[in-house]
Amino acid sequence: MLKTYSLFLAVPYTIALMVGSLMSLKNMPDTGVDYADKIFHFLAYAILCFLWVLVFHFTLQKPLKKAVLFGAGFAILFGIIIEVLQGTLTKERSLDAYDAIANSLGALTTSAIILLKGKLGLKNG
Repeated sequence: MLKTYSLFLAVPYTIALMVGSLMSLKNMPDTGVDYADKIFHFLAYAILCFLWVLVFHFTLQKPLKKAVLFGAGFAILFGIIIEVLQGTLTKERSLDAYDAIANSLGALTTSAIILLKGKLGLKNG
């Protein structure tokens, strides 16, 4: 299913992540979890990278290593651009280098897992 619908999952997810990243978060509840913001960034960009790796590999027919490189590159660049936009376009949000690092680590972790899985020859299901 992910193979078939990867583009239809990746594009709306990317748009939702962009909108959520640029909107005001004044009324968001406090989770009470230390570094919850950084954990969210890590997970959000791990998912973003995974979805775009699927797009590059299955929809655009790129070899897995290239798909991982493109997916990670897209997620990292997207995260940096969003952080810059938060610092320039919004009044309630600000550019945070630690958010960009969490974004990048999420994308790189996903990439490493995908490549490791492929290198070990693990099979699905």
